[in-house]
Amino acid sequence: MTARPAAGGEHPVPGGAERFRALHHGRVPGDPLVLPGPWDAASARVFADAGFPALATPSAGVAASLGYADGETPAAEMFAAVARIARAVDVPVSADVEGGYGLAPRELVERLLEAGAVGCNLEDSEGGVLKDAARHADWLAEVRSAAADLLFVNARVDVFAYGDGDPGQAIGRAALYVAAGADCVYPIGAPTEVLPLLRSGVQGPLNAFARLDGTSPAELGELGATRVTFGPGLQRRAAEALGDLAAKLR
Repeated sequence: MTARPAAGGEHPVPGGAERFRALHHGRVPGDPLVLPGPWDAASARVFADAGFPALATPSAGVAASLGYADGETPAAEMFAAVARIARAVDVPVSADVEGGYGLAPRELVERLLEAGAVGCNLEDSEGGVLKDAARHADWLAEVRSAAADLLFVNARVDVFAYGDGDPGQAIGRAALYVAAGADCVYPIGAPTEVLPLLRSGVQGPLNAFARLDGTSPAELGELGATRVTFGPGLQRRAAEALGDLAAKLR
């Protein structure tokens, strides 16, 4: 595989965001876009060489690879890690940048593009507390305006993670974010049995979270998921395998 050149102030893959966006549309039930979550350049190459058309970094997995707890990675280190991943492969890479690290929308977009990302995950909670949905939607609209069509914005909806788990509230927040310009919504932690209801109430692509030993991506697609991600699951499974190997070496 030919590595991509390092990002240097301009989007490194012409049409990368358009390629990534197109992968989310025209999908049939049972065939969601499956996006493995690389935590470093080596894992990114493994997934790209396996034939996945795009990748999506998990903030918790990257944090672990850098020696931080989830949510404690300094912004500069997260963007640097994303840049290493993006330049190691020739497929589009979306980046989980948590709540945006307090950056103004334009600076956030600039740093994502400089890192070589074609998309981003943005959470609607902070410190385990849901943000005001209307204010968050306004902020997402500013991100959308700053990014134009150069970034695919995946708006995470944390109602099932930090709220009361009400599907109606999740659908309402999703509607605000889609109206603000989000390309996709991600109701992380939504129970599988709720996915059909979310699918019927959410406009556009719907991201579902998959557990490695749980419901398969194909089944999640049948239930309404447009795309499937694994959070830090792959990084944690790899760490477990390495732990087993280490034990044998002793």
